[in-house]
Amino acid sequence: MSDQSLRIVFAIFPRLTQLDFTGPFEVLSRLPGAEVIVASREGGAVASDTGLEFGSTRALAGVERCDLLCVPGGPGVEAASVDREYLEQIARLAEGARYVTSVCNGSLLLGAAGLLRGKRAACHWAWRDLLPLFGAVPDAARVVRDGRVVTGGGVTAGIDFALTLAADIAGEQFARAIQLSIEYAPAPPFDSGRPETAGEALVEWVTPRFAERKARFAALHG
Repeated sequence: MSDQSLRIVFAIFPRLTQLDFTGPFEVLSRLPGAEVIVASREGGAVASDTGLEFGSTRALAGVERCDLLCVPGGPGVEAASVDREYLEQIARLAEGARYVTSVCNGSLLLGAAGLLRGKRAACHWAWRDLLPLFGAVPDAARVVRDGRVVTGGGVTAGIDFALTLAADIAGEQFARAIQLSIEYAPAPPFDSGRPETAGEALVEWVTPRFAERKARFAALHG
């Protein structure tokens, strides 16, 4: 596929986590023949959860097709998960896509669109237990592939996820070249990026921050 056009659609929504989107965007936009479309339900400007605004997005209904569909996550998943038009457009674009993908708790939106039933999927660690609401099988791996569905874990996993896709699409050497070009060599000062290594006390301190939003989400889909 490296010598062909590759239409990539990021289906974003208000109050997304910007790195869920911009991390994979940085990697995937470098693929040979990549045509990257950033779209939202209505088109126009879309603000992230931190107020960073992405302008001039296309309306999802105006995007005819794609080869790769990517859905990010963020605090806005609650509203997006009951936005019928948004979900219908995701499902429509997924029909003909070679890759149906998500980052972070964006996998819950794939689930709400009916795209994860019986599929293994990754998600942000704090939201992973909600995947069975949509018939999905939670997987703690940072990148999970089940057929044409490829999902990434929380936020920064989006870069690993995108490099995995890049290798599948353009070959490992090209993916490695992208990694070198963006100098992606993570060396965080703390080993606390996953609950398995963060320690029980830190996990217990952080987890309540998600509780209220998770409860609302579960009530909408329970």
